[in-house]
Amino acid sequence: MARHSSRRSAPRIPTLPLSAAPALLLGVALTGAASAHHGFGNFDTNQEVTLTGTVTKIDFVNPHAYVYFSVTGKDGANAPYRCEMRAATVLRRSGWSEQMFKAGDPITITGAPDRFDAHSCYVNTIAFADGTKADRYAQLSKPAQSTAPAASARPARLPSGEPNISGDWAPEQVVMTDPRGKSGALVPVSQAGNYKPGERPAPPPGGGGFGRPRVDFTPAGKEAADKFRNFSPEDNPRMRCETTSILFDWTFDGPVDRITQSGNTITLQYGQYGFTRTIHLNATHPAKIEPSRAGHSTGRWENDVLVVDTVGFAPGVLNPPIMNSAQLHVIERFEYDAAAMKIKRSYTATDPVIFTGEYTGSDTIGVADVPYAPDKCAELTDHSHTPTPPPGPPPGAPPPGAPPR
Repeated sequence: MARHSSRRSAPRIPTLPLSAAPALLLGVALTGAASAHHGFGNFDTNQEVTLTGTVTKIDFVNPHAYVYFSVTGKDGANAPYRCEMRAATVLRRSGWSEQMFKAGDPITITGAPDRFDAHSCYVNTIAFADGTKADRYAQLSKPAQSTAPAASARPARLPSGEPNISGDWAPEQVVMTDPRGKSGALVPVSQAGNYKPGERPAPPPGGGGFGRPRVDFTPAGKEAADKFRNFSPEDNPRMRCETTSILFDWTFDGPVDRITQSGNTITLQYGQYGFTRTIHLNATHPAKIEPSRAGHSTGRWENDVLVVDTVGFAPGVLNPPIMNSAQLHVIERFEYDAAAMKIKRSYTATDPVIFTGEYTGSDTIGVADVPYAPDKCAELTDHSHTPTPPPGPPPGAPPPGAPPR
């Protein structure tokens, strides 16, 4: 039964001029990547509901999975309910599976009610048919089998001599210091035990791969950022199950990526939305490039560091709400630590239409704990009631450097 029971409308991606705007407008410390995800938007985290019913189905998808169940009211009538969970990819990495939600099984969910849909909620804790309970960020006792080979079993180099970076890779998972997801901050799972429930530690300097770099907008870039509507499918590619950019999606929200080295090419497959890009080794960019979100990438090995140069981008979103124009130019450096079995990527981007100076950052991936297998994507959260936020960081947004939700 139910005891007691949040959406945002949205800005259109503007058409950006292709000539660089000369004036430096201002340096803006932008909000953390959490706001580029969904935030708590529709859900009232100051309230909590308890719902007991029978599972009808599960949508095990990105960017958020949903469990559906039937609740019997006091009048004896059954009513359909649904509650939002984490992304399918991070659920799999945490040991969750579709098989845990069998149609006909009893289920009890406590969570934050949706402000606009009395039959929807944000999952904090689930009690399953066998009586076990799992919080939203629970790392279950029987996670999926690790795909990591023993370090001694993985050749450090290919027969041709290049570092062996082929395989399935993923960033370290991040979890809330409050495992129920009601408060606190996201921290690497290996450090979660160092914090009290709900604690909000200071973000690391520079933000690593989690935050949004500081940029100095041009007037055109500032105007585009101010008009950007995070919860609009017209503005935010993630809301229509499309990759944001080659920089943003490599590690955002815990994807499992795949690298394949083959002759004169290296293929990067981005796990969350099945996005693929190809790096052409020891090549030059063609005179004419069909603009795309992947652009055209050339690469070369410099003292065991893979240096990748990419141009030919279609205008779009670099890191919400920072846009990019056709003049975006990205240089990435992939450095493999064979002993630690990790790949650190550092990057520099320039786009004179959108910002002056450089956009820089870095991220790190390790051998994946589950195989690369792009999960289905469907944006199931209704953001039609979500009001357009005022310019600047949204209320309650984490500081720059905070990890995504």
